[in-house]
Amino acid sequence: MDKRLDAPAQAASLTPADIRSILIGVMLALFLAALDQTIVATALPTIGRELNDVTHLSWVVTIYLLASTAVTPLYGKLADIHGRRVVLLSGIAVFVVGSVACALAPSLWLLVLARFIQGLGGGGLIALAQTIVADMVPPKERGRYQVYFASVFMSSSLLGPVLGGVLAEQLHWSVIFWINVPLGFVAYWMTSSALKRLPRHERPHKLDVLGALLMTLGTVSLLLALSWGGTAYPWRSLPIAGVVGMSLALWALFAWRLRTASEPLIPLDLLGNRVVRRGTVAAGFGMGTFIGLTIYLPLYFETVMGMSATHSGLGLLPLTCGTVVGATSSGRAMSHVTNYKRVPLAGLFVALAGTAVLSAFSGQLPLLAFSAILAVVSIGFGTLLPVATVSIQNAVSAHQLGTATAVANFFRQIGGALIVAVFGAIVLGGVGGPAAQLSPEALKLGTVDRETMVTLFRYVFGAASLGFGCALISLARMEQRPLRGRAIEAAKAVGGE
Repeated sequence: MDKRLDAPAQAASLTPADIRSILIGVMLALFLAALDQTIVATALPTIGRELNDVTHLSWVVTIYLLASTAVTPLYGKLADIHGRRVVLLSGIAVFVVGSVACALAPSLWLLVLARFIQGLGGGGLIALAQTIVADMVPPKERGRYQVYFASVFMSSSLLGPVLGGVLAEQLHWSVIFWINVPLGFVAYWMTSSALKRLPRHERPHKLDVLGALLMTLGTVSLLLALSWGGTAYPWRSLPIAGVVGMSLALWALFAWRLRTASEPLIPLDLLGNRVVRRGTVAAGFGMGTFIGLTIYLPLYFETVMGMSATHSGLGLLPLTCGTVVGATSSGRAMSHVTNYKRVPLAGLFVALAGTAVLSAFSGQLPLLAFSAILAVVSIGFGTLLPVATVSIQNAVSAHQLGTATAVANFFRQIGGALIVAVFGAIVLGGVGGPAAQLSPEALKLGTVDRETMVTLFRYVFGAASLGFGCALISLARMEQRPLRGRAIEAAKAVGGE
């Protein structure tokens, strides 16, 4: 075995108190990024009224997605060059500065610009959090720590929409950004001191600036096409074709740069690693399908089941909470089971079967049965998360952990955007356009034809089943390598067994 791969064993010098301090600080930083993805949506109507611009509200969400996705691989590379601590602290600082700018924005377009800055800071926090845990804990014990990340995402999914609406209506919309300031300072303070004790694995590298620029522009243009297609412009329109063509050209230039640069942004041996490649594809299909369901299921609840907007949000609970159960079971199994792939393979098969049942019986299932199937689908999908992340990290050298983790997260986000676009094309294309057909007024007046929506969601659930199937195939083809050994009883630091 390559001795470089055994570097996490250096973490044995960390005490349980060290691990606990680092983990709490990292989870708080992660919570900042996760909460900001959910808290803004419910405050958008209030923001539009206050800033006198409802037409361009979608840019408040879109620009953050563009910025945070595009810079994710850069954070991973910079962390491998300069160390995790300085890069994470820089990300938190930029995020807090962006949050203050958002809170003070006097117009919508200045808010959009501030959200771009905020996205530049938040883009790497998730990947860096996973990388830091990888530095502390050997792969055989690492799965259980992915459970804490899943808990953070679940809590932000539950708390964010409620908190955003309440703060915007009862106080002021700017409060949803101001609360990031104290949270950011606490995360900075906790991680700044704790991360000084983290094992160091960085090596001298050069940052491929041209490659980073090409990848960033290619990502932004692709996400713009996915955001505009079927909404701002028809999919077959000239603007969408132009943006897609620009993205393809930029990605082709990026591929050329990877082959010719002396030290490319994403190392070729990383792209050639079959575990990294297939684990990333599996996570991309799985996460993309999950995100697509969370975005479009409220429409199913409102148009097919006749639920209110509030109740449709509650209807998502089985889907959002089940992932934590699945990730917990899978993460703990990795510490005890040699054939750790069996758990997510079974889980993805269950998720595939569950969405196939939803497709076959679209519009016919009562709420209780529908919710039970959603929970089963969510639990099944959740088993993939720790195995995919830990398998990728287990397959690379310690000095490539940041890059590998960030690249995996980057393609998961791209996968999410692509599959959400597919779901949107099915639903919005089926009703003849997004604006009038699925507006809140149309839903309240019942002008949306229920049978049409039943048919459309039969295709959506079928596409979800196909997405989980692709994740299953990719995971099945991924090599199962032995997880590198135990270093310390790290779980004691966070109340584990």
